[in-house]
Amino acid sequence: MSHTRYAPTRQRLQRSELAVPGSNPAVFEKAAASDVDYVFLDLEDAVAPGDKIQARLNVIEGLRDIDWRGLGKTISVRINGIDTHYMYRDVVDVVEQAGEHLDTILIPKVGVAADVYMVDAMVSQIEEACGLTERIGIEALIETTLGMANVEAIATSSPRLEAMHFGVADYAASCRARTTNIGGLNPDYPGDQWHQALSRMLVACRAYGLRPIDGPFGDFNDPNGYLDGARRAAALGYEGKWAIHPIPGRSGQRGLLAACCRGGPGPSNLGRSR
Repeated sequence: MSHTRYAPTRQRLQRSELAVPGSNPAVFEKAAASDVDYVFLDLEDAVAPGDKIQARLNVIEGLRDIDWRGLGKTISVRINGIDTHYMYRDVVDVVEQAGEHLDTILIPKVGVAADVYMVDAMVSQIEEACGLTERIGIEALIETTLGMANVEAIATSSPRLEAMHFGVADYAASCRARTTNIGGLNPDYPGDQWHQALSRMLVACRAYGLRPIDGPFGDFNDPNGYLDGARRAAALGYEGKWAIHPIPGRSGQRGLLAACCRGGPGPSNLGRSR
């Protein structure tokens, strides 16, 4: 065993993570009452450009008005990418106006370690200026070939970094891969075409003490495909998976992840049902 070791980050139960559009505040309370461990309010892909400013206001109000933690949820916000003019206002307004209610910030399309450093520096200054005493965590979404090529450096980019997520949809586009549905398998490929990427990100997470989280599965009408994907990720050592839509007629997302992760990795045995 090497003398060089990286302590695990803050532990959070993250078996199932529900993505909620910031432009649709009518579903915020339903998400808070759902049977998932983790909710992120989305300001990025789920929000049209013309709705970005109002969505940000919705998210700030939702963070303030709903007792997410009291309902057993870890609450996160996915900001817009650092290559957009929306990003800086997302960070400043959300953290200044509702930072005490926020657990983590999810950064999309992280390509290099400096992307995380930029958000870390902004959050650090706002926390100090506003007197926030509870440190806000950062999570990185790895969904480009650049991000995957730099995933080890990204994993060590900030002491705030808690988790990395594999974003299969944009990653497939970045690879110019031929896909059948988001997170699904292409029958022309002999096996799981996402295995190498999932495995590489997982190794970086485990080496540097981060939580590895698998991203979305796009076919709402294929609950078995969702469950198969969750099982494959869990077999590799992933701690959880996204849900971008409730699966009709099936158990809650936490149940799905508990079923496939039961007895899984991690010091707190994160796969076991509570």
